[in-house]
Amino acid sequence: MTRVPNEVARLAGALRGVLGQLHRRLRHVGNAGVLTPSQSAVLSRLHRDGPATQTQLAAAEHVRQQSMAATLGVLDELGYLRRTPDPHDGRRTVISLSDLGTRTVRGVHQHREEWLATALAGFTREERETIDRALPLLERLAQS
Repeated sequence: MTRVPNEVARLAGALRGVLGQLHRRLRHVGNAGVLTPSQSAVLSRLHRDGPATQTQLAAAEHVRQQSMAATLGVLDELGYLRRTPDPHDGRRTVISLSDLGTRTVRGVHQHREEWLATALAGFTREERETIDRALPLLERLAQS
């Protein structure tokens, strides 16, 4: 591992902590305890990346096939999923969001953005401008 100056290491730790807090808070907003974090993550992944097989979802979420099967079973019972035969391999099933699943994810995302907007409204104009200027840097960091 490359040695970094202490102030960079301190910044990295502080940033990780704050982003973790914000991530946990956003996960809770809009979900209201209805879905587990795993279920919410699968719905978000299907919304963002499109249809996938159970194997692909398990790999993407870094969980065992059995765990993904259980998560998908609950989401299926709730009516959030659509399963169709894989056109390239009839033994596999492709999983996508149902109309209800899509509406649910969009609703959660909208609720989270509304929460963020309300929270940001409590900041001064200068503070919001500082956050706005930092966004390209955070995006670059996320892509590195």
